[in-house]
Amino acid sequence: MSNDLIYDPVSFAQELIQRPSVTPIDAGALDLLQTHLETLGFKCTRYPFGEGDDRVDNLYARFGITAPNFCYAGHTDVVPVGDAEKWDNPPFDAVIKDDVLWGRGAADMKGSIAAFTAAVTNLIQSGWAPNGSISFLITGDEEGPAVNGTDKVLKAITNAGEKIDHCLVGEPTNPDALGDMVKNGRRGSLNAIIEVKGYQGHVAYPHRAQNPIPPLITLLSHLQERHLDSGNEFFQPSNLEVTSIDVGNPAHNVIPEIARAKFNIRFNTEHCGDDLKDWIHEEVAAVQAGFDGEILADLRVTGEAFLTDPCSFTDTVQQAVQDVTGRRPELSTSGGTSDARYITHYAPVVEFGLVGATIHQVNERVDVADIHTLTDIYTKILQRYFA
Repeated sequence: MSNDLIYDPVSFAQELIQRPSVTPIDAGALDLLQTHLETLGFKCTRYPFGEGDDRVDNLYARFGITAPNFCYAGHTDVVPVGDAEKWDNPPFDAVIKDDVLWGRGAADMKGSIAAFTAAVTNLIQSGWAPNGSISFLITGDEEGPAVNGTDKVLKAITNAGEKIDHCLVGEPTNPDALGDMVKNGRRGSLNAIIEVKGYQGHVAYPHRAQNPIPPLITLLSHLQERHLDSGNEFFQPSNLEVTSIDVGNPAHNVIPEIARAKFNIRFNTEHCGDDLKDWIHEEVAAVQAGFDGEILADLRVTGEAFLTDPCSFTDTVQQAVQDVTGRRPELSTSGGTSDARYITHYAPVVEFGLVGATIHQVNERVDVADIHTLTDIYTKILQRYFA
């Protein structure tokens, strides 16, 4: 690896993008990062989890042995490209055109990984040393099921004696412009599949059948009628959204046997996942009592709501952004979930990265200038944190 590459976050971002690491395939992305970090003196450990097609590789790297341990967390895996023919530039060529870097993962989040790596590289090679340690926790399973990634790595490194004191996740947090927003929390997420089983029959003889659709409609109506909350100082109101109702019945004269529905609840810190599950089970039981069939509820909480209270750490990040951009970013808990939902159990965590306007889209892209600016911001964060 040349010195030019080490100092240039954009070139490093291009190299990362050129590794087509669609979950769970790594395609050499972690090897590239590990080789880079080892030249700086990082001690690197790989943590593969899973078997066969589900096997995922992960990387934990640390520079220094003393506390505090400032951890940068992220992921090298990316979502599929969709229809590659609709891209203006090949999604894994990492083309720079009109000062814009195009490619899958440019914003989410290989550009951010490159920026933090460049920030650390420039500092260390200038002779600067942290009054503590810097670590990287990089997973290959954030965009997929997320069962063999950050959660398991955290447990493994904790068992190995590692302790993270504060964590910065490099997710693309800015809606429109670099410096808009720092995430200091996220809403929780509950996925539900409801299956109602009745008895198939002829519509002219309803007494010989048991229609599963009316109880499903009743149940969904009861669930949607509840006012979950009005939000709080840091979170918007929780919301329940029905995402699918499926009967699969092409006939007009047949009462179907099964009806299914899916919904998701995005909830704030006014709730926890288990309480919401208990409420749903209660509603299911109430409808079940008047139905001569079976109602099944598959409920899965994929992440609890969490909040990192405003503190010196959040101020350090906000002030570093303001130092570079001239604008103080707002603290926000909006948006979906991230691996910060696992990290919050181990250390205070915030998220800040690139502009996320094109993530997961055809023609994902990021301004080259933003990668350089983000490198400057990450540099300031490290300098302020270890001052």
